Amino acid sequence: MRAIYLLPLGLLLSGCFGEEEGETYRFSGETMGTSYNVVAVDVPSEVTETEIAVAIEETLKAVNASMSNWDKQSEVSLFNAIQSTEPVEISAEFAHVMAAADKVHALSDGRFDVTLFPLIELWGFGAKKPGEPIPSDAEIAAALEHVGQAELVTLEGETLTKRDPAVSVNLSAIAKGYGNDAVAEKLREFGIENYLVEIGGDLVSAGRNDKDEAWKIGIETPDSKTQTVEMVLPVSDLGMATSGDYRNFFEQDGVRYSHLIDPTTGRPVTHRATSVTVLAENGMMADALATAMMVMGEETGMAVAEANDLAVFFISRAPQGSDQDYVKHASAAFEKLRKAE
Repeated sequence: MRAIYLLPLGLLLSGCFGEEEGETYRFSGETMGTSYNVVAVDVPSEVTETEIAVAIEETLKAVNASMSNWDKQSEVSLFNAIQSTEPVEISAEFAHVMAAADKVHALSDGRFDVTLFPLIELWGFGAKKPGEPIPSDAEIAAALEHVGQAELVTLEGETLTKRDPAVSVNLSAIAKGYGNDAVAEKLREFGIENYLVEIGGDLVSAGRNDKDEAWKIGIETPDSKTQTVEMVLPVSDLGMATSGDYRNFFEQDGVRYSHLIDPTTGRPVTHRATSVTVLAENGMMADALATAMMVMGEETGMAVAEANDLAVFFISRAPQGSDQDYVKHASAAFEKLRKAE
């Protein structure tokens, strides 16, 4: 759902290729409705470029087969199609992602919610088209009846149970981050310890780049008309993701409606935060936390970040009448990582 907000500096972002640069290989392609880019550095001599390329493609196909809401035969789609409250056995991978989603749901006081799909459809960010009538209070209330991760879906080990037969699970706000982690794990199985994996702007990195430096990542300024860099960060052994409201929205009758919907109100967010970047221990958590923070907004999000030692950087629209366009705030953990290199 997100555009590329994180810019891996020097990473080629077009074409589908595998180019050898000494012991460095680069790969690019499409997955999850967006692009992916992988750089593997200091690849062991016994590992071929073709082996890595095939492993990346197979790993991403497996993630899609489990977690894609666009594939009607995916594991999550088949789970959603079940109109029952009987427990359903799920794969270890699906359970792993759901456990992370539950953690972020609790940490964000329900602002991150994988059962949000009825509201996404209602507001015109699914099959419904923007420009159709704005949802009424009654329609929002009806959709909210089927939204509520903690109350409506229960995970126990590798068993997932619906409390409402009509509830559905949408993993679009966490699956790309998990995909990054899955590819990174496959690279490590080849003995590759220096790499960067990026899917649709979310990424995970480890070790050093081919210049023996920390990976340098640019955070994009939140302006849909430009692609300028707000800040360059050294990012190694971390997951990183940015969520924003400035690319995916619609306007109707002079009102701007963000694609970011608060599950607790059933309505698009209205705060001034326009983007947030999160650094976390892996790509999956960075992806989910970025969405959660963006829904919470700067004031609540920063309080949660400081209380939980999360590395978070907010860019918000300045108040009306200000002499600047944006105001920026970083958590203590983010500042610590930014200054680490």
